[in-house]
Amino acid sequence: MRLRIKDIVLLAAGLLLAASAFAQAPADRHDVRAGNRRFKKERFQESDIWYRKALVKDSTSVAANYNLANTMYKLQNWDEASKYYDKISQTATASGHGADYWYNVGNAAVQKKDWNKAAEAYAKSLLINPEDLDAKENYAYAKQMLKNNQNGGGGNDKNQNDKNQDNQDQNNKDQNNKDQNNQDQNNQNQNNQDQNQQNPSQDQQNQDQNQQQGAQPKISPQQAQQMLQAIQAKEKETQDKVNKEKAAVLKSRQKDKNW
Repeated sequence: MRLRIKDIVLLAAGLLLAASAFAQAPADRHDVRAGNRRFKKERFQESDIWYRKALVKDSTSVAANYNLANTMYKLQNWDEASKYYDKISQTATASGHGADYWYNVGNAAVQKKDWNKAAEAYAKSLLINPEDLDAKENYAYAKQMLKNNQNGGGGNDKNQNDKNQDNQDQNNKDQNNKDQNNQDQNNQNQNNQDQNQQNPSQDQQNQDQNQQQGAQPKISPQQAQQMLQAIQAKEKETQDKVNKEKAAVLKSRQKDKNW
C-alpha cells in the first residue's frame, strides 16, 4: 500500500494559474508561493505559517487549503489534514486535480483507520483517473480492512488490543490470587508452628512431670543384693554393740554384788 502525497506544488501552481476561477487575491498568491518554496525544502513548520497567512486573506483559497492539508499530513496531524481537505471537497474536484485530491483524502483517512471514508475517496480518485495503480492498490486494501471490521475480523486493531488487554488483566488477576493463597498458607503454617512451640506435646509434658516428681531409675538384682547385705551387716554391727553394752552392765552388777 502506497500513501505518498501527490503533486503538492504542481497542484498549487495549477490552481494559481486559474486564480480568476477561484477569486484568488494577489496577496494570497504571494503567501501560497512562499509556502510552496518552503515545502519543497521540507521546512513544513514554515510552510504551515505561510499557508495560514494566505487563508487569513482568503479562507476559500483552494491552493492554500489543499497545500495546508498536505503540510498537516507531512507533520502527521491527520485530523487537521482531513479538516482542510474537507473544506474544499467541491472546488478541488472541479479544479482539474481531483484525482490527486481524492487520493490524498484517502491517505489521511487510512492513517485514522477510517476505512469507509478511505475506500470512498480512492474510488472517486479512480473514477477520475482509472489508470492510477497506487489508487487501485490502496482501494483494494481499504475495502479489505472495511470487510474485516464489519465481520469482526483481525482488521479491527482496537478490538484486538482490548481483547489482549482483557487477557492480560485476567492473567494478572489469577497470578495475584495464587500469590495470595500461597501467602495465606505460609501464614497458617507459621501460626501452627508457633502454637506447637507454645503448647508442647503430651509426651513432653509427661516427661517434664516425671522429672519434676523426682522419679527414681530402676536398680538391678545385683545392686539390690548388695544393698541388703550392707543393711544386714549394719544390723549385726548394731546388735553386737548392744550385746557388749548389756554384758558390761551385767559385769558391773556382779562386782557390786560381790563386794
